Amino acid sequence: MTNKEKMLAGLPYYADLDEQLVAERQACKELCCDYNLLRPSQMAERMEIMRKLLAYTGDQFQIEQPFHCDYGYNIELGENFFANFNCVILDAAKVTFGDNVFVGPNCAFYTAIHPIDPKERAAGIETAKPIRVGNNVWFGGNATVLPGVTIGDNCVIGAGSVVVKDIPDNSVAVGNPCRVVRSIKDNK
Repeated sequence: MTNKEKMLAGLPYYADLDEQLVAERQACKELCCDYNLLRPSQMAERMEIMRKLLAYTGDQFQIEQPFHCDYGYNIELGENFFANFNCVILDAAKVTFGDNVFVGPNCAFYTAIHPIDPKERAAGIETAKPIRVGNNVWFGGNATVLPGVTIGDNCVIGAGSVVVKDIPDNSVAVGNPCRVVRSIKDNK
């Protein structure tokens, strides 16, 4: 099994010792750099690079510059996705966003997990767990989502939150660690 196959399967792998993964991250950095150097008015060119970089996008999406990710091919955007300035997605595992997701400035989504054991960490071993975001989710600025988290539909994640565990549908969740503070009721 290759390190890439291990990475995608959520098994321990060597990210920095594998030529294929190093080359894929380098190619991704090049595309991110190209994207980040475009003028804001160059919307067609911006969309073209994002569609080349990411695994899937809806027809309508916008990602403000700068934007950074590790691989790109593990990121899927639903319809009407918006990410404000300085979005970082470390996508060693799949990161999936539903429809109508709005990401505030300086938000981060991290799938990589580095070992607690210092010898394993120094050896370059890591694992990754996917992140799943449902439909109609809003992230306030500076929110961080950690590996393995699922955020349900119709949620609001407060500014500055660090999401370390799953958030159920129809929740307002805030804090560090992020926790549900109230349910969003149907207003019909």
